[in-house]
Amino acid sequence: MEITIRNNQRLIRINQRRIESILKKVLKHLTLNHRRYSFIESAEISVLFVNDRKMRELNLQYRGKDKTTDVLSFPQIEQFKQFKRFELLTSLGDIVINLPQAKRQAKEHGLTLYNEIAWLLIHGALHLLGYDHEKNKYQARKMREMEKELLGVLE
Repeated sequence: MEITIRNNQRLIRINQRRIESILKKVLKHLTLNHRRYSFIESAEISVLFVNDRKMRELNLQYRGKDKTTDVLSFPQIEQFKQFKRFELLTSLGDIVINLPQAKRQAKEHGLTLYNEIAWLLIHGALHLLGYDHEKNKYQARKMREMEKELLGVLE
């Protein structure tokens, strides 16, 4: 499992090793406890941290929403679904996190910045794996249950 992290914003400093550790724990749990995700061990994932302006641009470009958001995911899994052979997958995709938004949300939720980032990483990673809380209530419930399970791994 290869994780690439880039911090393209200058307002907030982060410990990239800590971010990588969080994501590795979550992904390792998925590979060990959910057989259908065993392919993750050989896949790569990238994480990009941006500011409000850049996230707003991305949200407008890819989702048609002219506002900032906390996390966006760009999965590569769609092209492999037709083969039903995820072991061929080399990249899960990209997670983009708006660090200033994460900091604001952490304060609102009474969390540390790294707790909020952990939730956003989990949320983004699940989107990369095909979870979609916007599809319907059932899918939203499935995603929330998996988020809780993965957050528990970090406690």
